[in-house]
Amino acid sequence: MSEHYYTSRPSAAHEETSFDATLRGMTFRFVTDAGVFSRDRVDFGSLLLIEAMQIGAADTVLDLGCGYGPIGMVAARLAPQGYIYMVDVNERAVELARRNLAANGITNAEVRLGDGLAAVQGIAFDAILTNPPIRAGKATVYRLLEEAHAALKPGGSLWVVIQTKQGAPSMKRKLAELFGNVTDVDRKAGYHVFAARR
Repeated sequence: MSEHYYTSRPSAAHEETSFDATLRGMTFRFVTDAGVFSRDRVDFGSLLLIEAMQIGAADTVLDLGCGYGPIGMVAARLAPQGYIYMVDVNERAVELARRNLAANGITNAEVRLGDGLAAVQGIAFDAILTNPPIRAGKATVYRLLEEAHAALKPGGSLWVVIQTKQGAPSMKRKLAELFGNVTDVDRKAGYHVFAARR
């Protein structure tokens, strides 16, 4: 299988770039690199999730599969009294996310390297946000959903964005099976944002 972004050590040669983005009315600057997901811009699925996600001012939040950090960084700005944990399996993405937090002056967030929720064991979350690594396969994605369910506080929500053609109907069924509820919060251009509450 060719290398994808769900790889701990990308072999792609470094090719850093940077861009600005306005997300939820706030401006961010991102440094990205080869070997990370959607390096040239914030991808459409993440944009849709960022617009739809509901974060309380004091929430403890997990950005699961954070990449270079856009979802978690917006969450940090939406939760000024809260704290955001950002996790990715990709070492290069984790380093970029750390740099992007610092460059954007975000102090209520931290980035941890790890596969799934192993790096944040023992922490309970009000919200978990994920644009899941579909190319890593259904078994990996479903494991992440199960770990997320277990890590949510009662009443906490899991927010997932996925394309219809990449398995949105089966994702919706899986979330309903795990949580007993699922809401199709938004859909646009073949993408769905689902929310499920524990």
